[in-house]
Amino acid sequence: MLFVNDAFSENLILISGAGIAGLALGLTLHQLGIPFKIYEAAKEIKPLGVGINIQPNAVRELFELGITENDLDNIGVKTKEWALLGLNGNEIYSEPRGKYAGYFWPQYSVHRGKLQVLLLQKILERVGRDCIYTGCNILGYQKQISSVKVKIIKRNGEIESADGSVLVGADGLHSRIRAQMYPMQPSVHWGGAIMWRGVSWAKAVRTEASFVGIGTDKKRVILYPISSPCIKSGHALINWIAEVTRDNMEGQDFGDWNKSVDIDSFVNNFEDWRYDWLDIPALLKKADTAYEFPMIDRDPVPTWVDGRVVLIGDAAHVMYPTGSNGASQAVIDARELGSAFLKNGVGELALKCFDNKLCEPVSNLVLRNRNAGPFGILKIIDKRCGGIFDNIEDIMPKSELSDFMARYKAHAGFDIEHLNSSKPIIHRLN
Repeated sequence: MLFVNDAFSENLILISGAGIAGLALGLTLHQLGIPFKIYEAAKEIKPLGVGINIQPNAVRELFELGITENDLDNIGVKTKEWALLGLNGNEIYSEPRGKYAGYFWPQYSVHRGKLQVLLLQKILERVGRDCIYTGCNILGYQKQISSVKVKIIKRNGEIESADGSVLVGADGLHSRIRAQMYPMQPSVHWGGAIMWRGVSWAKAVRTEASFVGIGTDKKRVILYPISSPCIKSGHALINWIAEVTRDNMEGQDFGDWNKSVDIDSFVNNFEDWRYDWLDIPALLKKADTAYEFPMIDRDPVPTWVDGRVVLIGDAAHVMYPTGSNGASQAVIDARELGSAFLKNGVGELALKCFDNKLCEPVSNLVLRNRNAGPFGILKIIDKRCGGIFDNIEDIMPKSELSDFMARYKAHAGFDIEHLNSSKPIIHRLN
């Protein structure tokens, strides 16, 4: 799995952030024989977060990194179905996912923190602890003729510097690297939607491995299992997202954008959402706690590159989670950047090639997700019937629904025919 390439041995890559993007890049660089150091602001990397989905295009790349199907089975569930239901619980659209749809690779629903820890464990096993520096925050960078110098602050307040051939900003939504690259960038963009997220032990619905969205364009609940059912109770850990779009967007404070909240403070929005197969208020109330997030992103930028500095992951393209592809794109970014290094050497040319390939299409995806992504179907349904119907064919023909989803998957990079016929971004040697 390791490429032996002495030409890369002197090209140290500095990575700001040990999230999914930064860790996936670390594993990729190790595979290519390129030395790296990851600087993470947190004192300890803990399995924080909630459920996410890893699309087949990203699963393929994880497999190419030597992460096995068994590894992913241990932290999540192979997704069997994507289903969208109207306000009265009647089906709008459903389709199989992953291998059940004919992809060569599965789709997974996993806990974000568990995926992050899995990637961390693989780095520690393969490279050792000397490549990751926790409690170290890269404050900014200074471009040199053939390198880049960074300023680092430790948790004890001590300041130090480091030099590398390339700096990769994988430091997320509030990226310091991006802020220096674009000092006049607008603040985060909020379209008025508030999400409450949590996990509850309950019986999984439909196929027992289904991603289900139910409701309207302005108010909906998404749920999917991120664990296998318990043998004794039959219950699985269900990740849920309850979402409401507010007309009045004034006065929203994003200072604490993942704060813990009392479930009773929002469950009333869904009090009547009870069906013979699912009691949504009961599901939400089973959670130990809930976290409130505004659905936010950032306006796309014209380039992710500044000399020998490049952005990946949420630092480059934080996006609404409507398409369930933020984490997947972070993995793809890491692999594409590694491929650019392999083809062009570690330097500015590689960064430009990476930027030319991904910046524009992924920026378009950010805007497409801002317009509700695949949940844009609900906007059409709401306009035609208010989300309540008996037979979806009377409202929106199946051919129109299928065409809508096919267009989204093509833009998001996991069109089945294209993906199955394409080569991995980076091939393993063994």
